[in-house]
Amino acid sequence: MAYPIVSAPYGLKPINLIGGQVFSGATRQMEMASGYATNIFYGDLVKRVAAGTIEKDTGTATATPCGVFLGVSFTNASTGQVQQQQFYPASQSIKSGTKIFAVVADDPDTLFQVAVVSATTAITGVGISAIGNNSTLVQNAGSTTTGNSAVAITATTAVTATLPIRIIDVVRDTETTADNFPEVIVKINFGMHQYNNATGV
Repeated sequence: MAYPIVSAPYGLKPINLIGGQVFSGATRQMEMASGYATNIFYGDLVKRVAAGTIEKDTGTATATPCGVFLGVSFTNASTGQVQQQQFYPASQSIKSGTKIFAVVADDPDTLFQVAVVSATTAITGVGISAIGNNSTLVQNAGSTTTGNSAVAITATTAVTATLPIRIIDVVRDTETTADNFPEVIVKINFGMHQYNNATGV
């Protein structure tokens, strides 16, 4: 059976750990500020801030994430019920005395699958020569219908050490033409992940 066509970016999807270790779904709950005014979607990058909470990392050529957002839970101010959602809605009102907790894949060794774009959401691809190089994030808006991110990486790669994403491999099954792969396996680049950066927040 042919591999499904990659028609649009979908954020960063955790698949395993460096060295072939299994990704067992291990995550960390991280607090978000009440009323935080930006949508965060499943597959978006997030970062720690000085208050000890997390926010969406909107960086492109420079980013310092602590991991990837995989959902959220909060107590709705209107219903008093605990909600677990695929994405965090901007300025969500919560019940007084409660907190918002995001689910984050924060292991610096986590590998992610991600789509490659030429610009915004236009799917393109890279050749195997991109493996080992670094890339820039493309910060597309996610979907409030599916809750999924639309973040991708650009097909333009470089050796620049400060770029936030390292390409580890291509997804061979997605090859569209000779040496053109619209999906790749990546990790947050060393020194860019907040756990690998000696500078505090």
